[in-house]
Amino acid sequence: MDTPHNQATLAVDSPERMQELGRRLAKRLRPGDLVMLTGELGAGKTTLTRGLGEGLGVRGAVTSPTFVIARVHPSLVGGPALVHVDAYRLGGGLEEMEDLDLDVSLPDSVVVVEWGDGKVEELTDDRLHVLIHRVVGDTADTDDDDRRTVILNGIGARWADEDLRLD
Repeated sequence: MDTPHNQATLAVDSPERMQELGRRLAKRLRPGDLVMLTGELGAGKTTLTRGLGEGLGVRGAVTSPTFVIARVHPSLVGGPALVHVDAYRLGGGLEEMEDLDLDVSLPDSVVVVEWGDGKVEELTDDRLHVLIHRVVGDTADTDDDDRRTVILNGIGARWADEDLRLD
């Protein structure tokens, strides 16, 4: 993985807060941004993307595109479209991703790719890599199930001066 130019670590304690994080992060996004989401099944990748969609003001319910691979959500407010990709079922690298024409969509859209590690990095030198980790704690505490540590890694010149703490 490329060395991040900018990094922030955030604590999230519920699905609602993950969605809110997406809404706050959307304010920092602009056309041409590539956001890679990494986390185990159920970590909150789609929930975060739902918040991104709300923050960007796009049309349509943001749901996991696992079986359709990619969904385009046009903007309702004159901003960039959200292209939501689930690369989980794609085995290859960039070659298989090229069939989705993400390089065509990228300049005018915000492209969010779940499970994109090793598959989309070559699309652009600038990207935001979001890692979502479940917090491991006392198994008797059911509140631990919703706690996540979210690491935002800004890679490339685009992210060098961006405040990723999202205060």
